[in-house]
Amino acid sequence: MFKNFSKRAIAETDGKVVALPGALSSVSEERARQVPTEQERELGEFLQLKSRLHDALLDRLNLSVIDKIQPDDLRREVASLVSQVLSEEGNPMRSEQFKTVVDDLMHEVLGLGPLEPLLADPTINDILVNGHRSVFVERNGVLERSSVRFLDEKHLLRIIDKIVSRIGRRVDESNPWVDARLEDGSRVNAIIRPCAVDGPSISIRKFSEKPLTMQKLVDYGALNDQAARFLKGLVSARMNVLISGGTGSGKTTMLNAMSAAIDERERIVTIEDAAELRLQQEHVVRLETRPPSPSGTGAVLQRDLVRNALRMRPDRIIVGEVRGAEAFDMLQAMNTGHDGSMTTVHANSARDALSRIEQMVTMIGADLPLSAIRSQISSGLDFVIQLSRLSDGRRRVMSVSEITGMEGDVITMQDMFVFRRRGVSEAGEVLGEFVPTGIRPFAAERLQAAGVELPSDMFTAREV
Repeated sequence: MFKNFSKRAIAETDGKVVALPGALSSVSEERARQVPTEQERELGEFLQLKSRLHDALLDRLNLSVIDKIQPDDLRREVASLVSQVLSEEGNPMRSEQFKTVVDDLMHEVLGLGPLEPLLADPTINDILVNGHRSVFVERNGVLERSSVRFLDEKHLLRIIDKIVSRIGRRVDESNPWVDARLEDGSRVNAIIRPCAVDGPSISIRKFSEKPLTMQKLVDYGALNDQAARFLKGLVSARMNVLISGGTGSGKTTMLNAMSAAIDERERIVTIEDAAELRLQQEHVVRLETRPPSPSGTGAVLQRDLVRNALRMRPDRIIVGEVRGAEAFDMLQAMNTGHDGSMTTVHANSARDALSRIEQMVTMIGADLPLSAIRSQISSGLDFVIQLSRLSDGRRRVMSVSEITGMEGDVITMQDMFVFRRRGVSEAGEVLGEFVPTGIRPFAAERLQAAGVELPSDMFTAREV
């Protein structure tokens, strides 16, 4: 009679088999979890209904001319179909539910299905899909579970295919992951089986319609007015800047904000894996890498685009993120007259960022001495801006550091501004101040020669 109990649930005492305390409750809880709740059953039935309606709609519509149909006309067609199917099934529906079904079907036909309401929500920064049953969103740096669901894995795969096919890319068993972008510039990463063990996964980093300005970053507490003014001055004076930080720390946001200070008369060439930079200037040429074809040929790497950009008469070259051997070509450009170039890199500190650039340069395969590589880095880069996403979810500038040269084989740096932590509040908010260190930049004369004003109190240190 005890054969259905696990080894944890039973034990032998004095020759008698007894259930351990709490075992029966754990077994009953496990069984309860396996039985869907009334709410889950209703949700499943609702998703099944939408699936039937979607199939019926696809049978009726001519998808080849769907782009030519006015949205209002398509909506009337969808509403008529829903009314017809509900009438045939004898399944009446309240007006609110009816509107929801019609909206969802419009999203399925014209958009990305269940993801559309999340993409339209301005309070959501990230959308994370972990299989067709589990969707999380990030609001104000905090993750929370969403009520959004996909009908099944095929439904989720159809949405992924719709995302990647719009930009001419593909995802299948031979190429199970892909980086893509949405029409609004939002960044998308999708990965499917066999690499995604529990089912397809999507990660979407949303970009607001109005890019964050430097003033908004100050308002959000990412840095202070003095540092914001200093960073604008670095761009105006055509300093070469490296923006460093971890995943989700706001590197691209900072790059966009700083680029607003570039003169409208300058020609800018941007190079990215997935075009997501949104520069405000008119004279911008956007270049994007290309993955290999199914036969493994035709790939266009960032290094290829950096080399090509040098022949395009750029005033500035902006690389969205350096990940490999293109770091060498980027340094070459910075050292041969393309001042004012900017790029980002994944690193946990300003010093680590330089080490990563150093490692990337070695990827070119040439037997370059370490001292020569570090010399190129120290002469090519002027400033490193370190960003971080803190435990409370807020993104902050942790330091603004200047590269001052070489001492032996070591690249020397000094911090202009730093974020000094004071602790954590009861609500979990990281407390601290962004303050100058008291060190005046080594490049002060270059900045002043470029017309950048540096008030005498800008770098005055103060205790927190």
